[in-house]
Amino acid sequence: MKSLIFDIDGTLWDSRALVAEGYNIQLRKEGYGHLCVTAEDLKPLFGKVMTEIADVMLAQIPLPERYALMERCMDTENRYLAENECRIGYDGVKETLQELSREYRLFIVSNAQCGYPELCMEKLGIAHLFEGHLCFGDTGTEKGETILELMRRHRITDAVYIGDTQGDFEATVVADIPFIWAAYGFGSPAGAAGRITDIRQLPKTLKAL
Repeated sequence: MKSLIFDIDGTLWDSRALVAEGYNIQLRKEGYGHLCVTAEDLKPLFGKVMTEIADVMLAQIPLPERYALMERCMDTENRYLAENECRIGYDGVKETLQELSREYRLFIVSNAQCGYPELCMEKLGIAHLFEGHLCFGDTGTEKGETILELMRRHRITDAVYIGDTQGDFEATVVADIPFIWAAYGFGSPAGAAGRITDIRQLPKTLKAL
């Protein structure tokens, strides 16, 4: 295979605590302090699209204000992450990606809002290693369709996706590409072509596919 497409949360870094803090700043500002969340609250929600997160986290807020509030929370989250040092990357991420970039084209597809992939790459010092990225905020589509759109835009014909959740696995079924499970992340997907418990295992795992 020639291209690797990465998830972010639970694969490259664990931003749950900082994301929760960012959300809570906005919730308190708007008088919704009783809806504040913790890192553990977010664990089963990471990997879902914005509307699905809002439907769980902000279920008490009627539509359409629920989604508007979620957008404001995510905007505040982005600003909070930008202002924070974000020393939350998994051990070995930068070094492993540097190694992989010598042999593969690297991309990101995430269910996050616009600006989040860029923040991740900037904070981890890996932006120069990636050829492209897409997220839910760019496409408004489910992850499988977003992967396919990335593949169309960059003329990718042979790829594998590295992620950590059931949703990631299901997206690869839609995109018809292999899935490698980052088992150190947040989920327990039903199927995978390979499994890693540390991102530094990825080069060897890819060779075995």
